[in-house]
Amino acid sequence: MTSADKQYWKEWEEFRDNIRKSTPVDLNEDPTAKKKRIKDLEKNPEKWFKYYFPSFYTHEPAPFHIKATLRVLNNPEFYEVRSWSRELSKSGRTMMEVLYLILTGKKFNVLLVSSTYDAAVRLLLPYKTILEANNRIINDYGAQQSIGTWEAGEFKTKKGVAFRALGAGQSPRGTRNDAIRPDIILIDDIDTDEECRNKKRIKQKLQWIEEALLPTRSISSPLLIIMCGNIIAKYCCVKELGKKADHHDIINIVDKHGNSTWPQKNTAEMIARIRKMISSSAFQKEYMNNPIIEGTTFKQIIYGRAPKISRCEAVVTYADPSTSNKDASAESDASDKCVVVVGFKDFKYYIYWIRLDQINNSGFVDWLFDAEEFLDANGVDPKKIYIENNSLQDPFFQQVLRPLIKKRTIERRKTSRPPITPDTRKKPGKFSRIDGTLEPLNRDGDLIFDNALQGNPHMDRMEEQMLAVSEECKKMDGPDGLEGAVWKIQKRTAKEDAAYASETTTDRHW
Repeated sequence: MTSADKQYWKEWEEFRDNIRKSTPVDLNEDPTAKKKRIKDLEKNPEKWFKYYFPSFYTHEPAPFHIKATLRVLNNPEFYEVRSWSRELSKSGRTMMEVLYLILTGKKFNVLLVSSTYDAAVRLLLPYKTILEANNRIINDYGAQQSIGTWEAGEFKTKKGVAFRALGAGQSPRGTRNDAIRPDIILIDDIDTDEECRNKKRIKQKLQWIEEALLPTRSISSPLLIIMCGNIIAKYCCVKELGKKADHHDIINIVDKHGNSTWPQKNTAEMIARIRKMISSSAFQKEYMNNPIIEGTTFKQIIYGRAPKISRCEAVVTYADPSTSNKDASAESDASDKCVVVVGFKDFKYYIYWIRLDQINNSGFVDWLFDAEEFLDANGVDPKKIYIENNSLQDPFFQQVLRPLIKKRTIERRKTSRPPITPDTRKKPGKFSRIDGTLEPLNRDGDLIFDNALQGNPHMDRMEEQMLAVSEECKKMDGPDGLEGAVWKIQKRTAKEDAAYASETTTDRHW
């Protein structure tokens, strides 16, 4: 064994010891009481998980955990793909469900598949170790380890339940357990970053799954398929198989409102910490099922020294509250809110100030006041602040944002509210607007981000989103807000300016 192998097995020995220590039993328990206890636990899977797996069941489950368990335990014939973010226990919960099914006599032949055989063995090892060392399982369901067929990649319990590890591309033949074909197929981490760069390799793997792996089942007996894996590329096995599953469960680390989807375990502070430690694109890929692909519109971002904003021929502040997005799909993650300040001088557009992030409505309103203070501090007059407000967004603007702005005006001891004008423009799709309005300016060097923005986390998010813009990209909130500002400057007319002045005087935009 290599030193790495020795370290690996040492860690598993420690894992086995921890399983033993964490599952004490009462050897003097009355047999009748024991039988009743087991029966009561089996009636409630969550209590069953908590009792038999204290090392895994460390936090109370989220609603999506409970719903997922009910789906697979109540449907012997079911196909589920779980794209749960890191730290949401997709493999751990799946393992508890599978052991519940085999120990209660509902399933008998488990096939675990991963990208390679070694990866599959590593994923199967916790099952083997738990069956060997979990005192509570041994006490209630009998010794599981059999003599003979008990290896890391393939083992069979004393009760006759078979487990086998299989790497993608290997022959799945010979996976019968006596006359029983696989009745549980687990597919975990089947995609790799390297393979996802080559569409042909993913197609070959999909072909193997559909032509070799799944046909190992018995058509006349129910089969449970659970696939665990995140969407790590635009074209990957998880995404393609999710289209054919009975249910594709996509759960990100935060919901569409930016709140933790499992707050009992992952607090807002913890999530903010990891977001700060890694790049936005890494966070989107690993925690939001949103792989940032290389865009087709912008090849580089241009930085430069911007003139004093007060000397610009026009200055527009544009805000996007991201409360409605007709381009969004069911698998999109939460949108970012955006506020951007753009100046125009000598046929060039300069970006001076940016806020771009997932934030609550109160924080977004603070950005509006901060933008106004930036304009005041730099002598910009008149101040033109627009907020996207199409027909779908208007109720939100009237019922949520307006009261918040009025409240913040009082709290900040302002004599007047920011001069905000709703932008009711009926917009075409995001990509077509961004590609048509911003790309020519960027290509000609006329879209310039102020040097002072470099290193700002909001600018980092803007740059990543700009470079990812394509027809397939799901996250373009920063470029979308920037397009709104540039479009307003381009379409300004004497009539618009007169209307703006009139609205400001009469406060009609409120």
